[in-house]
Amino acid sequence: MAAPLLLIAAGGTGGHMFPAQALAEAMVKRGWRVKLSTDARGARYAGGYPKEVAIEEVASATFARGGVLAKLVAPFRIFAGVAGAWAGMRRDQPAVVVGFGGYPSIPALAAAYLLKLPRMVHEQNGILGRVNAFFARGSRIHAVACGIWPTEVPGGAEVIHTGNPVRAAVSERAGAPYIPPGDYPMSLLVIGGSQGARILSDVVPDALAALPDALRDRLRVAHQARPEDLDRVAAGYAGAGIRAEVKPFFDDVPARLSEAQLVISRSGASSVADISVIGRPSILIPFAAAAGDHQTANARGLVEAEAAILIPESRLDAATLAGHVAAILEHPDAATRMAHAALAYGIPDATDRLVAMVEALRVKE
Repeated sequence: MAAPLLLIAAGGTGGHMFPAQALAEAMVKRGWRVKLSTDARGARYAGGYPKEVAIEEVASATFARGGVLAKLVAPFRIFAGVAGAWAGMRRDQPAVVVGFGGYPSIPALAAAYLLKLPRMVHEQNGILGRVNAFFARGSRIHAVACGIWPTEVPGGAEVIHTGNPVRAAVSERAGAPYIPPGDYPMSLLVIGGSQGARILSDVVPDALAALPDALRDRLRVAHQARPEDLDRVAAGYAGAGIRAEVKPFFDDVPARLSEAQLVISRSGASSVADISVIGRPSILIPFAAAAGDHQTANARGLVEAEAAILIPESRLDAATLAGHVAAILEHPDAATRMAHAALAYGIPDATDRLVAMVEALRVKE
C-alpha cells in the first residue's frame, strides 16, 4: 500500500514557507509522502525542504498588486491553477491538503474542496489573511490551526491553537542557554523579514552609533538589509566604529539567534516564533502597512509577557531605539528575565500539534 500523501500549499514568502517546511519535515519522518504546491517565488524558499518533498509550481495570481491588466488576468490564472491542481489530485489523491496562506495556496485548496478531500489551513498571524479567511467562511475547510492566540476566525470550521511551527534548525536550538550582556563582545541581530526592512536600515545604525562609547565598542552586529541598502548601512556602522556584518539574507538565522544578547526585528509570525522558541530579548517594530496591522497582533503576546519591547513605526527614531537598546544591554538581570519570559511564551511543540491535527483529519474522513 502506498504511503499517504500530504499536499502542502503555501504562498511565496518566508512567513508562509517556513512553517510549511516544519510540517513537511515532520511528516516525511512519519513516513508520509509530501508534495509542496507553490509558485515560482515560493520555490525560492524551498531549498531547505527535505529532498523527499516533491515541489510543484502552480499558476496563481494576486489581486493586491499590479495594474489593471494584471488584475483582469488574475482570475484566469487562478482558474488555470485550480484546473491543474484538480487534475493532479485525480492522478494522485492526497489524504489531506493543508494551506498556509498566500494566493498560491488557492489552487490546491479549491481543488480539494471540489473533490471533497480533507482540508485545513494554518494561519501564522494574529489576523487571518485574505485567502485563509475566504476558505474559513462557509465550511470550505474542516479546520483552522492558529499560530497566534486569540485569532478571530469566521465560519464554522474547528479552530485549534497550535502555535507556529519552526524549522528543524530552530527547534534544535530551542531553549539554548542565554548569555546575559556583560563586559565582553555582545551579539546584536537585526532582521527585517524575508525582504529586509528599509526603516531598520534607516534607523538602527544611527541608534547604535548614539550609544555610550563603552557599550558601542562591545557590539558585534549582524544586520539583514535590502541589496540596494547594503553599502550605506555598512558605511554607517563603519563610521561609528561598530563591527557589523551586513547581508541581504542570512541562511543561519537560528544559530545567530542562539548567540544573540538582543534581537531587533519586524514582528512577522515566523520571527516571533523563532525568537520565543529559542528565548531571546527583542525589540519589535511591526510593519505598519501589514494587512489588518497583523504584525502588531503578532507582537502582543511577547510584549504582554514582558519579553519584548514594541516600538510602532510612527514612533521609531534613533534616540528612542538607542534608549531601549541601552536599557536592555546595560541591565543583564532584566535582559535575562526577558529571555526567560520569551522562552515561557514560546510553543516548541507547535509542529507536533499541527501533525496531530493532520492525522486526526485523515482518520476523521
